[in-house]
Amino acid sequence: MSIRYTETHEWVRLEGNIATVGITPHAAEELGEVVFAEGKDEGLEVVTGDVVAVVESVKAASDIYAPLNGILTAFNEQLTQDPALVNSDPEGEGWIVQMKVTEPQQWEALLTPEQYKARHG
Repeated sequence: MSIRYTETHEWVRLEGNIATVGITPHAAEELGEVVFAEGKDEGLEVVTGDVVAVVESVKAASDIYAPLNGILTAFNEQLTQDPALVNSDPEGEGWIVQMKVTEPQQWEALLTPEQYKARHG
């Protein structure tokens, strides 16, 4: 299992052809306390850059973008009851959506942890 990042501060963990997507700790800190999260419908086919979810904080609302082409398979229902998981465990229990990846070769275009850290500290 490995992790990659986008320029828009999403992280992606790929296991087989299933990608789990969330926001980085940096993004969670910038947003402030998350008070609401909502994903798009399961079964929705998306391409890189499409909005797959929205998170709202006390500061602002922020779109979460598809890092890869695929089909949405799940929204983290825990966030319905406890949206603050996005802040307390952004790369763990605070994941936002899962998707079945349809073009796995796109993985190589995402930032490695080292590349992300070099660009965003």
